Amino acid sequence: MNLRKERRFRSFTIDFKTFDLTKFSHIDKDNKPKMVNVGAKTISKRRAVAEAKMFLGKEIVALLDKKEVHTKKGPVFQTAVIAGIQAVKKTADLIPMCHPLPLDVIDIDITLIDPEHIKIVCAVEMEGKTGVEMEALTGASVAALTVYDMCKAISQDMIIKEIYVLEKTGGKSDIKK
Repeated sequence: MNLRKERRFRSFTIDFKTFDLTKFSHIDKDNKPKMVNVGAKTISKRRAVAEAKMFLGKEIVALLDKKEVHTKKGPVFQTAVIAGIQAVKKTADLIPMCHPLPLDVIDIDITLIDPEHIKIVCAVEMEGKTGVEMEALTGASVAALTVYDMCKAISQDMIIKEIYVLEKTGGKSDIKK
């Protein structure tokens, strides 16, 4: 079965003449991009957890040995964890409107969830004036991309299926899925 044929995409259009862009915090009154001013916000404990789910397939999962896949490039999951941690620390360099942040905790865990899928969970914590959702999403994304890169010689049927915020605490609102 070719899993790539199962994807469905919806197209949509936005009428920017009637769409109110001022609802976005990174758009000013003249519809120009801006960095959000967090200077007046109070410092609070911030935490975000993002999750990526990925189809590896039986061929790659068959290579699992004590919770690790070993390839000619090295230990896949260990390398993906390191790449994810590096990505979290570089989020402000990758995403233009993200603030550079003094992070306290970065934790990435990769686990097998069934005979063909893994999940990558990235948790980020700090005390500051802005959230760490983008950092957690970046860490989970880059860890998944690293798994793909390190296993593509074995199979190119892998699919990074979904990446989402699982939990967010601190700031105006909390999220728990």
